[in-house]
Amino acid sequence: MGQPKDWAAGVPGVTHSMGPGLSEMGMRRGVTGLLALNQKDGFDCMSCAWPDPEHRKTAEFCENGAKALTWEATPLVVPESFWAEHSIDDLLGKTDYWLGQQGRLTDPVYKPVGKDHYEPISWEKAFEVIADELNALESPNEAAFYTSGQPAAGGGVEAVQEPTTAAGDRRSWHRPGRPVSADPDGG
Repeated sequence: MGQPKDWAAGVPGVTHSMGPGLSEMGMRRGVTGLLALNQKDGFDCMSCAWPDPEHRKTAEFCENGAKALTWEATPLVVPESFWAEHSIDDLLGKTDYWLGQQGRLTDPVYKPVGKDHYEPISWEKAFEVIADELNALESPNEAAFYTSGQPAAGGGVEAVQEPTTAAGDRRSWHRPGRPVSADPDGG
């Protein structure tokens, strides 16, 4: 066993942080994303509250920031067949890591009342469902909206209907670029 290190970053830390991004996003895309992370003309880290120092270093991110960028910018896409193969109970038994490794959600999915699988639907149908559900509310205060400024995801919006329906189900809708969520309650 050698002497303990008196630093946590430096070249070894940056090299270790960049590994997953470069292997999953490719050299050009990985380096471009990492060099823009927490930069004045780039974007803020989506996994933390990294400070905005006056003078920034070229590698202004930590290992978790590099991992978060890799998850947000992965070229993997969840195939349509995924939803028929995995029930909600099956997805609830998976780890966040496993879910993230399946890829990005690029098309809308819908959980019909009483079903145990999400089903792919068209964008036209997704907006129709959202409009019908929102128009059926007694008050606009019954709807909650969540927006994301995550740059790699292109921003996003999730609408969750409250309160629950008679069958006890909640509806949730996700825009493209959002990671797969296994929570049937839109969590």
